[in-house]
Order: sequence, then C-alpha cells, then structure tokens
Amino acid sequence: MATTTDFRNGMVLDIEGTLFSIAEFLHVKPGKGGAFVRTKLKNVLSGAILEKTFRAGEKVTDVRLESRTMQYLYSDGSHYYFMDSNTFEQFPVTEQIIGDQVKYLKENLEVTGIFKDDSLLMVELPFFIELKIVETNPGLRGNTVSGGTKPAKLDSGATVNVPLFLNVGDVIKVDRRKNGYLERVS
Repeated sequence: MATTTDFRNGMVLDIEGTLFSIAEFLHVKPGKGGAFVRTKLKNVLSGAILEKTFRAGEKVTDVRLESRTMQYLYSDGSHYYFMDSNTFEQFPVTEQIIGDQVKYLKENLEVTGIFKDDSLLMVELPFFIELKIVETNPGLRGNTVSGGTKPAKLDSGATVNVPLFLNVGDVIKVDRRKNGYLERVS
C-alpha cells in the first residue's frame, strides 16, 4: 500500500481491478477545506486517460511491474510471438495487446515486455526504428531543399511521408510515436 504522498510519474496503481499509470499529478492545498491530489491516469492496457482526484494521504494499491527485454519472432496471422531474451520462453500475444505499434514490427526487433506476476501485460517497441523503403515514387534529383514529401511503404508494412529525394531500398529512421520520418540512415 502507498499513499498520495508517494505518487510519482509512471507509478502503476490498481484501481478497482484495473491497472493505471500516473501520467500527471498535482498536490493542491486550497485556502479552505482539505488538501487533495488531482491526477491524470493512463489505463495500462487500453491507453485511455482518466482524471481522478484523491484526498491527501489517501491509501492506494500500487503495483510492481517488471520489464524484460524480448525479441519479436514471427506472426501466424492471429498471434504475434515474442521470446524472452534471458529465458528463451516464447509468449503469444494478440494484436489488441500490441495496439497500433503492430505496423512497425519486423522480425528480430528488440522490444520491452511489461510483466505482472509472470503474465505479459503489454509490449513496448523502441521509439525510433530503422526500416527499409520497399515502395515509393522515384526520387527526384535536386529536391533536397523544397520540403515536399511523398508516401513511402516500409518493410514492416507501415506507410510514412518521406522527403522527395528518397528511393526504394533506402533505410530510414522512423519515430513510431509520431508516425513520422526522422532521417535517412543509408
């Protein structure tokens, strides 16, 4: 058990059987009445945001989650298979658990698995991923300054807008959080 004085960003709470991560919190001491803590909580599984207010000193159930390095192996159409890099144990995961990150999965990608009591709750991909362009319109020489973009399909299946000078076969770094191009790697 913890109290509101123990709150910190990223702390995971069990509220009525659902796991929430603290995204923001603010201790408020009004001139009249008791102090309270205003929080923004993110549902660990669905990502939904919940705003909740706690009385100062209120007891809450905190949860200890474990992070493990894992490797993406393959998909059989209904499940995505990940392997724990230390124990070599494999975990089948549905697309619902991975969420919209699934479009950036490629074989042998190292990811972070979040576990509670040896059950895999979620999978987090790295923020920046290097992917190869497999389909796009031909690049135009000299179009390095104009700032125009074109859609490009990547080897993971994702589509991002890239500068006009990039061609099929180029490897680029992508920020998966913004679904955007960062730089050309090679």
